[in-house]
Amino acid sequence: MRGVSFAAETGSVLGLLGPNGAGKTTIMKVLTGYHFPSSGTAIVDGVDVSEDPIAVKRRVGYLPESVPLYQDLTVAEYLDFAADARALEGPGRKAAIDRAVSACGLSGVYRKRVEELSKGYKQRLGLAQAILHDPPILILDEPTTGLDPNQIIEIRELIRSLGQSKTVILSTHILQEVEAICSSVIILNEGRVAAQGSPAEIGETLKGEERIRLRVKSAQAEVDRQLLSGIAGLRSVASIESEGSGVWTAEISMPPAAAGSLEAGEAVFDWAVSRGLKLLELERRRLSLEEIFVKLTQEGEGR
Repeated sequence: MRGVSFAAETGSVLGLLGPNGAGKTTIMKVLTGYHFPSSGTAIVDGVDVSEDPIAVKRRVGYLPESVPLYQDLTVAEYLDFAADARALEGPGRKAAIDRAVSACGLSGVYRKRVEELSKGYKQRLGLAQAILHDPPILILDEPTTGLDPNQIIEIRELIRSLGQSKTVILSTHILQEVEAICSSVIILNEGRVAAQGSPAEIGETLKGEERIRLRVKSAQAEVDRQLLSGIAGLRSVASIESEGSGVWTAEISMPPAAAGSLEAGEAVFDWAVSRGLKLLELERRRLSLEEIFVKLTQEGEGR
């Protein structure tokens, strides 16, 4: 990792997004005290990971990509074992197990052996052991890998609800995961932070282009790429479609406005007037997270 710096707040879900090998799992292992940083510092709930990793582990619930489950134990036995590992004792022990079982929806399988559980329930059990000691911070590595669509929805809902009262940091390479549950995102590429913020903020600050969707009505001319090329500053045309009755929809890319130059909307308006077209709709479209991800990671690779 090189120069990675970020902060995550209570009551938020932070997504670490990046291609395989970008450094997501390395960051998580540092934050959980499994690895020590070779340089710099990692502070978890006010505790330096290098100085007191045991105190960090008490504050963190960790779900690795491969859930560490014992197949021959029942759900009850496994959570009892996890409570022992967390040194939970007295009346608070049963309350902690009951709370985790309820939060993760495990009551119906409480007496089943782990080997009998579906992949979705195994993920729920992994989350239950992570929240058993009621940590303020949850770190989840690829929490929905290998799940079917229904199981993915269930686990995402569970993570979203946990994120209302805890700090949740999750890693994923699934773009829809970030859009579905994360309040903020860090895009990693080759061990560096390529961008961070909410998806909307990243789109706003991303240099290079502005996307415009426009609808025009033409009494005579066909709206094609050649006609669109008359828009001042046009960078590219993503799509053109006819809706019939002389109405055309197009999506174009424009450079960001520079000092003394026309705004993209003004340029499109002037073009439509000069060609005798009726401008029915003009919409600035944010880059999708997928487009942002591809743009940032490809630029980082020097393509």
